Amino acid sequence: MIIYETIIECLNREFAVEHLFLENESSMHNVPPDSESHFKLVIISNNFNDMSNVQRHQAVYSALNNVMNKIHALSIQAFTIDEFKNNPVILESPDCSKK
Repeated sequence: MIIYETIIECLNREFAVEHLFLENESSMHNVPPDSESHFKLVIISNNFNDMSNVQRHQAVYSALNNVMNKIHALSIQAFTIDEFKNNPVILESPDCSKK
């Protein structure tokens, strides 16, 4: 849980977070047990006002600069507070471990 906790700390330090959901989805992939390699992030912050989706992702990657080289994949859903209130849809991730 070291990487999981580091991601949360970095994002809370960088953004005025209204809500943050982080899920370790490594078990849905062909990786060893207890891996921290695949994550799903939903972050709601007005720091994303006037940013495109690409700019939001770039801001998250920048905040996680030192962590990104330790993980394989990060799914990001970044919303402003109003966007999330108007459409709180969270996308499901596929289970890549099943064939």
